[in-house]
Amino acid sequence: MVSAADYLRKVLLSPVYEAARVTPLQSLKKLSERLGNHVALKREDLQPVHSFKLRGAYHKIATLSAEQKSHGVVAASAGNHAQGVALSAAKLGIKAIIVMPKTTPDIKIDAVRRLGGNVLLFGNSFDEAYAESRRLSETEGYTLIPPFDDVEVIAGQGTIGKELLEQDTHLTHVFVPVGGGGLAAGVAVYIKQLLPDVKVIGVEAEGSACLKAAMEAGEPVNLERVSLFADGVAVKRIGTETFRLCNQYLDEVVTVSNDQICAALKDIFDDCRAIAEPSGALSLAGLKAYSEREQVKGGRMAAILSGANVNFHSLRYVSERCEIG
Repeated sequence: MVSAADYLRKVLLSPVYEAARVTPLQSLKKLSERLGNHVALKREDLQPVHSFKLRGAYHKIATLSAEQKSHGVVAASAGNHAQGVALSAAKLGIKAIIVMPKTTPDIKIDAVRRLGGNVLLFGNSFDEAYAESRRLSETEGYTLIPPFDDVEVIAGQGTIGKELLEQDTHLTHVFVPVGGGGLAAGVAVYIKQLLPDVKVIGVEAEGSACLKAAMEAGEPVNLERVSLFADGVAVKRIGTETFRLCNQYLDEVVTVSNDQICAALKDIFDDCRAIAEPSGALSLAGLKAYSEREQVKGGRMAAILSGANVNFHSLRYVSERCEIG
């Protein structure tokens, strides 16, 4: 089992900045006034692939042995992880096979190809694509780059926690979106060792609350179905290592509805003219719900805008629902 101190060391020495950039922590002035707390947004949408996933992918691939690098890497993803792996492999001069379901929108396939990834369309669901990526790893010798449940991937995502504490040492609350739990695990294990009084709170979409289900069961469990609205966090089962860390280091988990996510998307647009993807606005929706429930005033709160790879046509739905939320 990897200790908290090992994670701290991995985060501090991470090579992610060879590919990723330090993203700004931007104050949301209008929302801060409305909530009576200082609210800031960690702008991971400003990464070269418009999502935080580049960090974990690059950290994992950069730490492979020379022999592993020579064989190349494989990953299954229809979303941000695919782009993170493709760009990381291209930067390091390594061959990357990205297995994507046949149902993946063209915009995402094109993005991965543009970044230098070799796209293999396989199966009609993520599970089928993932099974094929594992088969290729075993038969062809590629190293599988998991989207979240991996020590090195978690450490790469943890660099966001490092930046948050460098950008604001007076934070009282940090809100992190949860899909498979890699981002939440990395940020929480880092922050809790340095500033244990900072509350680190995971936020899940009601339709894909796999961490909440695992916490209730005491171990990772499969959700029967997941809502695809916030597709970036539509994960059926939390990872084993991510669950261990989230269970130990998160203060609590908040769940929010699709309408609350839509309202948070509008808040982000109103304050910084940025368009987040639904999973990217998830943590801000949780911040708002938590502030209201706990009646917190005068806090210094940060939420992570985890990505902006949104299908433009889905914005119509968001604009209709945000007033309800």
